[in-house]
Amino acid sequence: MARMPSAARRRQLIEAAIRAMTRDGVARTTTRSIAAEAGVSLSVFHYCFESKQALLESVITTITDHYLAVVKDALQPRTTLRETILSGFRAYWDHVSANPGEHMLTYELTQYALRQPGFEHLARRQYSMYSDTYTDLIHQLSASMGFEPRVPVPVLARYLAVMTDGLTLNFLVLGDEQAHGSAGTAADILETVADQVVHLVDGETDPERGGSGPTGAISGNAMRDPG
Repeated sequence: MARMPSAARRRQLIEAAIRAMTRDGVARTTTRSIAAEAGVSLSVFHYCFESKQALLESVITTITDHYLAVVKDALQPRTTLRETILSGFRAYWDHVSANPGEHMLTYELTQYALRQPGFEHLARRQYSMYSDTYTDLIHQLSASMGFEPRVPVPVLARYLAVMTDGLTLNFLVLGDEQAHGSAGTAADILETVADQVVHLVDGETDPERGGSGPTGAISGNAMRDPG
C-alpha cells in the first residue's frame, strides 16, 4: 500500500465512509467495512481516527462542505438581489437532486447520534453547523451586494436552515413528482422563499410575482453604499 500524507488518508477514509453509509446505512457500517471500502487496513483507520464518533463528526462536516462549496460558487451578485438569492437556492437544490442518498444520510446521522449515548452532541453540532453555514452566506451576500438585513442575522440563518431542512426531507420522502398540483414543486417553493428572503433583507418584492415595489436591482437599494 502506497504511503500517503495523513490528511489525504483521512479524506480518503471520510469519502469511503460516506459511500459505505449511503449504501448500507450508518448502523450497519463498521470501521472494518469503511477500511475495506477505502482499500486500507483497519490499523490505518485507527491511526487516522481515534473512534467512530470522530469519524462521524468529520463525515457531517464534509457532507456540509460538499454542498456549501456549490452554493458559494453560485452565490455571485446578479442583476437583482432576488436573482442572486435564487441562484444559491437552485445550486443547493441541484445538489440535492443529484445526490439524494448523501442528503438522506444526513438525516440518518442525526437519528443515529440522538439514539447513541454519548453521541448526542454530534446531532446538535450538525444543526448548529447548518445555521452557521447560512450565517456565513448571509454575510457574504451582504458584503457583496451592500445591504443590511431587516431581521437579526441569526434569526434569518435559522429560518433558512429550518426551511431547507424541511424541504429536503419532504423531497426525500415524497419525491418532487408527488409535490405537483396545489402544493407546488420544490422549484415553486424556492421561488416563494426567495421572495420572502428579499423582503426580510431589503423590504423589496418583485412586482412580476405579485408584489409591489422595486425588484432589488443592483443599481438600486440592493447596492446601497454600506459606508
